Formats: sequence, C-alpha cells, structure tokens
Amino acid sequence: MFRFEPKLLPLTLGALVLLALGVSGISPYDRGTWLLEVLPVIIALPVMALTWRPFPLTPLLYGLIAAHALVLIVGGTYTYARVPLGDWVQQALHLSRNPYDKLGHFMQGLVPALVAREILLRTRQVAGRRMAAFLSVCVALAISAVYELIEWWTALALGGGATDFLGTQGDPWDTQSDMFMALIGATLGVMVLARWQDAQVAALHRR
Repeated sequence: MFRFEPKLLPLTLGALVLLALGVSGISPYDRGTWLLEVLPVIIALPVMALTWRPFPLTPLLYGLIAAHALVLIVGGTYTYARVPLGDWVQQALHLSRNPYDKLGHFMQGLVPALVAREILLRTRQVAGRRMAAFLSVCVALAISAVYELIEWWTALALGGGATDFLGTQGDPWDTQSDMFMALIGATLGVMVLARWQDAQVAALHRR
C-alpha cells in the first residue's frame, strides 16, 4: 500500500509551486506586474531548496509557504484587482473593490510570523513562547512595512506603470489596510496555530 513519506512534502509542494509559476508566466495580464508580484516566490524557491535538508521546517509551515506562493502567483497572473475569485467575492458581498489583495496581505502577516516563531524557538533565540509570539508579529509587521515601501519606490520609479502592482483600486487608505490585514494574519497565526506548530517541531526533534 502506498504511503506518503513526510520528507517528500517539501519536494512535492515545491514542484507544485514551480509548475504553477511556469504556467502563470505563459501569458500573464501584464508581464512587468507579473514579475514584480512573483519575485518573492522566485527568491523563496531556491532558499527552500537549500535549507530543506540542513534545517527542515514543519509540514505546517511548508504548506503555508506553498499556499502563500500560490496566492502571489495567482495575483501576478491576473493582477490583484482582476483575480476572478476576488470579483466573485466582490459581487457576492457587494463590496466596492476586488478584495483579493487583502488575502495576499493576510498571508503576508500569517506566514512570516510563523516562520519567525519557528526559527526563534528552534534556535533558542528566545525561551518564552509569549516573547516569541510578540517578536514574530513584529517581524511580520516589519516585512509588511518594507513591502509597502517597495511599492512606494516602485510607484516613484514607474509612475503610472505601477498602477497594477500597487493594486490600490482608488482606495486612499490601501497602505494602512494592507498592514492591518498583515497584523490580523500574524496575530491569528501565533495564537491559533502555535500548538499545532509546537507539536510538529517536537516531532522533528524526535526524528
């Protein structure tokens, strides 16, 4: 009977993300916007490949990283303001804008916070889980702020050509709401998924 080997999970998810990335690059809505949006995925893939043996992460984290990558890839393919799923949610809830980019920023808080938490605890940079949770949320918010700065610099450099990358859809408070969604994602991550992550970290240490 076939039994899935947990050690193959990073390879399986990596192959899935790589396939999605390749397909998305065939005919995206705008090639420049696509490249800007999927650049974090392009950077993360080799990092995951280089670290999965010397410092394997928990299955939970690999799954969340892959999910975040897919969110970025879909957003890059259509541009965030044109993702069909977001259009459906907008119509169903009678929203004023396509909300798909908020999912991206939620993941931008959730995933980095749990990555930071796992690294802090496993490398014993902090002993207390409360301090690890606090610092993890701070890391996620710092990443969110840097990303907003990158969007600002891109807008200055490209002018009107950065509209699809920014994805503000005319919202003057888009930057603030993006960071708020990252805060929600990070906070929920360290509160709701902490025990699950701890159990998987303990399982890694038993191997």
